[in-house]
Amino acid sequence: MPAPVPPLPSPTPTAVEDTPTEQAVSGAGHRLRITLLMAGSCLPILGAVLIAPVLPQMQAHFADVPGVDALVPMALTIPALSLALLAPFAGVIVDRLGRKRLLVVSTVLYAILGTAPLWLDSLGAIVASRALVGVTEAAIMTCSTTLIGDYYSGRQRDRYLAMQTMCASISATAFFVLGGAAGSAGWRAPFWAYAVSLLLAPAMAAVLPQPRPADHANEPSPTTGEPMAKRPFPWRPLARTCALTLFGAVLFYTVQVEMAFLLNDVGVSNPGVIGLATAGSSAAVVVGAVVFAKTGRSPQAWLPTAFGLSALGFAVIWLAPNPVVLTAGAVINCLGSGIMLPSLLTLAMSKLDYADRGRGTGLWTGFFFLGQFICPLVVLALTSAVGTLANALGVLALAGAVATAALGLAARRRRTAAPEPIQQTAG
Repeated sequence: MPAPVPPLPSPTPTAVEDTPTEQAVSGAGHRLRITLLMAGSCLPILGAVLIAPVLPQMQAHFADVPGVDALVPMALTIPALSLALLAPFAGVIVDRLGRKRLLVVSTVLYAILGTAPLWLDSLGAIVASRALVGVTEAAIMTCSTTLIGDYYSGRQRDRYLAMQTMCASISATAFFVLGGAAGSAGWRAPFWAYAVSLLLAPAMAAVLPQPRPADHANEPSPTTGEPMAKRPFPWRPLARTCALTLFGAVLFYTVQVEMAFLLNDVGVSNPGVIGLATAGSSAAVVVGAVVFAKTGRSPQAWLPTAFGLSALGFAVIWLAPNPVVLTAGAVINCLGSGIMLPSLLTLAMSKLDYADRGRGTGLWTGFFFLGQFICPLVVLALTSAVGTLANALGVLALAGAVATAALGLAARRRRTAAPEPIQQTAG
């Protein structure tokens, strides 16, 4: 159990020793447990990208349905909206009913609802089933992240939260390829992939330890050093982190969503070239997460760098004279994004005790996925205001630079406010 620490203006999880719970690290099943949690964290990514390659086929199949032009894209995006709106409520349920039970039940429902379009003939019913998939994704994502916070602490927790980012980035590429390959057998075929969660659910039930509140009853609060039972929910500090996460999520997804359009604007229309450039920028997200995981810096120290790299990448894209420079800017931006996401998640987790970890994680998850959902809308509004997509990214570069300056100033104030170490003098 980590020793109580004095309250700091902005606590850093890396100041805590590596003391994960005994049940999380003992025995040969440790790697299987973390593998299951990473797999659970990837399921919402599967829902976000798997059917993207078959949307034109869906649209052709339902061509006679009124509103098909809006309903088919909605089948792709509505799970993210459901996840964003319901993750905070899932967090409350997590704290009341238990993490493991809700995770197992939600994983089973994810398979049932995810495969529903295999036998549904109504486009409206398919969209409704996709909205319900988002409900299960909210519970799965919140439970998986909360359990990482329950099982681990300190740098080990930081590493596994960064691993979530790495797995999500890698799985997004893999699921997109899988969806495209399965789509050759018809637009319904990719939905079979949702059935994989039926294999995960029993393994989760058998392998994941059940966190016990009694094991955490005497843990010191990460913000006050007092027993967690005496501390109210940290609304104010978590609200600041969630607001920053909403903005960060818009920056995080802009390049990933708009890359093909950006390249098309500079004369690149070859799908193979676009795919290669997109894969390179996605790989930079993984590199950024690895950089975060391999260092001992606190998330507060990383955030100015993360937002600064993101802003710099946007600026390079904005001014890029050719596709090569544009791709280089995308790589810089995504490198910053790979550092940004685990930094924000680790910062949010550092403010939460066991009793309110599910609720806090749900709030953070909701704000992040809300940022994902509004990202295309923000870019569209900026493009309409400033004339071109490249100019819209120039506006985001300016906004990111302002955020970088503010975060750097806050980090400097924290260093100045930190107490000086007591000097020992000879008697």
